[in-house]
Amino acid sequence: MNVILVNGSPHEHGCTYTALSEVKNTLEEEGIGAEIFWIGIKPLAGCLACLKCFTLKRCVFNDRVNDFLAIAANFDGYIFGSPVHWAAAGGAITSFMDRVFYAGSHSGQDLFYLKPAAVVVSARRAGTTATFEQLNKYFGLLQMPVISSQYWNLVHGMNPDEVRQDIEGMQTMRTLARNMAYHLKCREAAQKAGVPLPKREPVTLTNFIRHCE
Repeated sequence: MNVILVNGSPHEHGCTYTALSEVKNTLEEEGIGAEIFWIGIKPLAGCLACLKCFTLKRCVFNDRVNDFLAIAANFDGYIFGSPVHWAAAGGAITSFMDRVFYAGSHSGQDLFYLKPAAVVVSARRAGTTATFEQLNKYFGLLQMPVISSQYWNLVHGMNPDEVRQDIEGMQTMRTLARNMAYHLKCREAAQKAGVPLPKREPVTLTNFIRHCE
């Protein structure tokens, strides 16, 4: 079992990375493989709603989004980390997740169905809960169990050293990791016991005007 932790900060080894590293180390202590994926600092365009991913099985833009999609199926759980920019998620991680989840769910690969996910947020002071709420909405739309912790998955600090001094935040990261590990082990046990996945109905789309064919 493996979890990929996405570092959505422009700083490869900054505050968000520090929080994710605490999660990663604890996952490994629990016998779960873990890998940190940095989205980098090259520009990431937002989703164009061009629908090319339906046929290409990837995003039309060949960047870190496609790098992630190429390996996403190899992981059993996902954790997305973001700094707070203007009381919201950073622009790069927002564009990244918009495209990853749209392409991943509309390319016929069904990459994320019923796989557990979580968000980790880093900030100097405020905007954390707004960012936390924003990013968790991706998972609810794609039927992904959201893994929680003893508190919202937040850390505070201006730099990695200050984040490590956030004793409650670091403990929250460790609890999150253990809860993720527990869920993955339960999922594996259910599969071994022959518990079937839920029945799935064909999706019916509507808008407020008419039925969508």
